Amino acid sequence: MSRYACPIFFGVCGCVNPFSLNAPIKTITSPLIVSLSASKSLYSPLQLSVARYHHDYVAATVGVEAVVSAYDDEVVVVEDSKPRPSSSNSALELALQSVVKIFVVTCSPNYFLPWQNQYQSNTHGSGFIIAGKRILTNAYVVADHIFIHVRKHGSRTKYRAEVQAVGHDCDLAILFVKSEEFWEGTKFLELGDVPFPQEAVAVVGYPQGGDTVSVTKGVVSRVETTKYTHGATQLMTIQIDAAINEGNSGGPAIMGNKVAGVAFQGLSDAKNIGYIIPVPVIKHFIAGVEESGDYIGFCSLGLSFQHTQNGQLREYFGMRYDMTGVLVSKINPLSDAHRLLKKDDILLTFDSVPIENDGTVPFRSRGWITFDHLVSMKRPNETAKVKVLRNGEEHEFSITLRPLQPLVPGHQYDKLPSYFIFAGLVFVTLSEPYLREYGQDWYNTSPRRLCEQALRNLPRKAGEQLVVLSQVLIDDINAGYEHFSQLQVKKVNGVEVENLKQLCRLVENCAEEFLRFDLDDEIVIVLNYQLATIATRRILKRHRVPSVMSSDLLDEAKDSTIKSACLS
Repeated sequence: MSRYACPIFFGVCGCVNPFSLNAPIKTITSPLIVSLSASKSLYSPLQLSVARYHHDYVAATVGVEAVVSAYDDEVVVVEDSKPRPSSSNSALELALQSVVKIFVVTCSPNYFLPWQNQYQSNTHGSGFIIAGKRILTNAYVVADHIFIHVRKHGSRTKYRAEVQAVGHDCDLAILFVKSEEFWEGTKFLELGDVPFPQEAVAVVGYPQGGDTVSVTKGVVSRVETTKYTHGATQLMTIQIDAAINEGNSGGPAIMGNKVAGVAFQGLSDAKNIGYIIPVPVIKHFIAGVEESGDYIGFCSLGLSFQHTQNGQLREYFGMRYDMTGVLVSKINPLSDAHRLLKKDDILLTFDSVPIENDGTVPFRSRGWITFDHLVSMKRPNETAKVKVLRNGEEHEFSITLRPLQPLVPGHQYDKLPSYFIFAGLVFVTLSEPYLREYGQDWYNTSPRRLCEQALRNLPRKAGEQLVVLSQVLIDDINAGYEHFSQLQVKKVNGVEVENLKQLCRLVENCAEEFLRFDLDDEIVIVLNYQLATIATRRILKRHRVPSVMSSDLLDEAKDSTIKSACLS
């Protein structure tokens, strides 16, 4: 829009002509934006139809022919009843019959005080209708929700919505609305293909700064794998040169008359750079929900690898000049690959697709993408054939792929954190959300040892967690221990701690006079078990803690003096 243009929104009459304060706009009938400009031409990103009349005034509308009359005292815009025949406009009209604004009330937990929640807040995002009377949006939009409303374009009525399925790793969610009235007059959008660079897309949604629908046009800059900020997962993304602002999240990116992706994140330190979730990721998410009734997740090979672009490195591991691949450096013990592959193997191919020395594989015409994309498109428990070079010899293996849980979860949305309190000692499980309580710069401000474990360590067995002594609620029973905090719990009475649930059982089943906790830095805490059990009740009351343990542990706790302490 030129610097002389004056945006005028539907329903707002009497807006002032920028060239004459005495010339108000008397009639506006287009539901979208009408722009006035002193320039000789107006190039809109939405290919607006332009009519130019007296005094170089220009009026533009989307999908309609406009007649503009300019007199001394007024400008009148009259909408023609005949829409301009245009495939792009018809696609946009279809999108407007599908896009919805999502109003969400959220309440996130307090990880430092896990028996409490943060303040309730109101947010909004975008979504659109897909086949089967479902609404597709971002998981980010509905994360930690307690109440959801949706509103159609052109309507002022809000309808209650519920979450049917959510995939936080791929930042997608499916909503449903029970009210049949909501679905009247709506149409669903079809999923298209992955666009090529320089193809045009239009992002439709409800960004901040207004209450009505917004349409922004951009072109595709690149297609590659990128880290999803919300889910901390590396998946395929499409970069476009249109900004994805707060509130745009979950809206469709339209190419032709189909969806090319879902808007989901932008680049904070750059202008007009946005990212959309491509159709292959969307289809994989929807298919997973339809097959199992619930979302399981994206598969992982469970490998960390190093590029082999150095010639001496390739020579050392016996790679011929015509060989390409990556060096296996770490293998997740919970993966099927741990059974077959070894450290220092050279991974040559994945499902017969050669892997380049930088970890990429061919993608469409003259394109490249990391081979992680091939892994992520596999369905849970599907097999993949890999070829490796080991000690100069080639081997082929068939590996079963499945989603893998990290030792320290990268996200814990839509549920309360687990905790257990005994004698004022507050035990929690380590997670990235816990570390993020230290602020935006949590990597530098959180306890270094816990941070390193969160980013580097792998689980040794299924169900393993890192249990941390978060803080000590002061009492006579724990005097002298009150300054111990943010320390990993290694052992309870000589038994290695595997997870919080097991720690709870070890404490409950203590048959000795004293209970000993071994922590990081060789720190030891010893308590008289009977006195500590009695003290737990008064500590809860003094510090206004409603329960001795989180609900997930409470359901499985045995009848014991500890459980009775929280119920009394």
